[in-house]
Amino acid sequence: MIYTPHEYQTFASRFIVEHPASALILDMGLGKTVITLTAACQLLATGEVNKVLVVAPKRVAESTWPDEIRKWDHTKGLAFSLIAGSKKQRLKAVSKDAEVYIISRDNVEWLVSDTDFDFKDTLVVIDELSSFKSWRSKRFRAIMTVRPYITRIVGLTGTPSSNGLMDLFAEFKVIDGGERLGRYITRYREKYFVPDKRSRDVVFSYKPKPHAEEAIYDQISDITISMKADDYLTMPPLVTNSYPVAMSAKEQAIYDHMKSDMVVSLKDTTIDAVNAASLTGKLVQMANGAVYNEKDQPVVIHDHKLDALEDIIEAANGKSVMVAYWFRHDLERLKKRFPEARELKDTADFRDWNAGRVSVGLIHPASAGHGLNLQAGGSILVWFGLTWSLELYQQCNARLYRQGQKSTVVIEHIITKGTIDERVLSMLEKKEKTQDALINAVKAELEE
Repeated sequence: MIYTPHEYQTFASRFIVEHPASALILDMGLGKTVITLTAACQLLATGEVNKVLVVAPKRVAESTWPDEIRKWDHTKGLAFSLIAGSKKQRLKAVSKDAEVYIISRDNVEWLVSDTDFDFKDTLVVIDELSSFKSWRSKRFRAIMTVRPYITRIVGLTGTPSSNGLMDLFAEFKVIDGGERLGRYITRYREKYFVPDKRSRDVVFSYKPKPHAEEAIYDQISDITISMKADDYLTMPPLVTNSYPVAMSAKEQAIYDHMKSDMVVSLKDTTIDAVNAASLTGKLVQMANGAVYNEKDQPVVIHDHKLDALEDIIEAANGKSVMVAYWFRHDLERLKKRFPEARELKDTADFRDWNAGRVSVGLIHPASAGHGLNLQAGGSILVWFGLTWSLELYQQCNARLYRQGQKSTVVIEHIITKGTIDERVLSMLEKKEKTQDALINAVKAELEE
């Protein structure tokens, strides 16, 4: 296929070429893969790099990048090697003579410690930079040991600060070695944050100092560009709703008892939360309608979300409906209530969804992320159970809300009133504001 780039794509490719270290915050659907491959072709052709290493989520590494290389006329001549499979297969792929090497992020530590891969004169592409947000992670430490030898690096993401500004320290240290936000997390915290939630000398969380956001954005703006799909693509209309449901007084009392005492007796069994994190998980489950007991068996509390979903499906009047669930008991209860529902988890499921052969598709946000185009199969997404992760939330929404969608996209959140559901949705909104502030602060302006 002949690649006819949009102006913004040409601009973004040129930005990569002109900046040895760069970060591209590109909204879903803007074509970050072909943008990066185009820049890589130019750098390889001019001899500025002699190979490219792509680090990506497993499914994206194994399908999206190879497919994109084969797809375009100007990239299909690139010799690439997919580093995947058994250790023997991976070692063979590393030793293969190629221009582009593709590896999942889970194998980065192995690549660094157990192979002689030469990072000199290499363009390293980190697809989903947000997966390197933890400075304690093995993959972060591995990449930092070879960072001084990397000639060029670019980080790609649509969710740069899905859990707030603290994430940016590790992400940008990977990009510039700590030049802009510092080399040490303690100094980064001291400079831009103050303790928030704490217990005596133990600090549980931090909040930005006044004007810290602007200062952080200013520090990284010279190597960062941001583009939102709404500004460059004709996106479908989007309608976002909350569908509230209410528990009975008895059900609410059970929930409130659990919240206050961290333990409740229910149907001849005990539901016990050993700490605050466990309590949060239990409350989210209870809001969905069931909760695991100490034997890991689900105990049903209410069916209000199932009833609401039934109403939504009926109102869809034959249109396919995608349902995002979180817990295993959510999936089991959904299948029992809706026998026609089908779990979307592999290529055959996704193909049938896009072909219109699935009326109710059940999908877990963790498996609905990068590289899935599901807009052909429907335009209605219902959040039966929410996730705390803004990244998973946005990525799941973007399976339907993306370029090529022919209908108005409707995203429904079934929210149980008086429960943690309301807080989760609020937290997602707060995180999104933080991320949007970053995106708008470094938003690329196309050159005349």
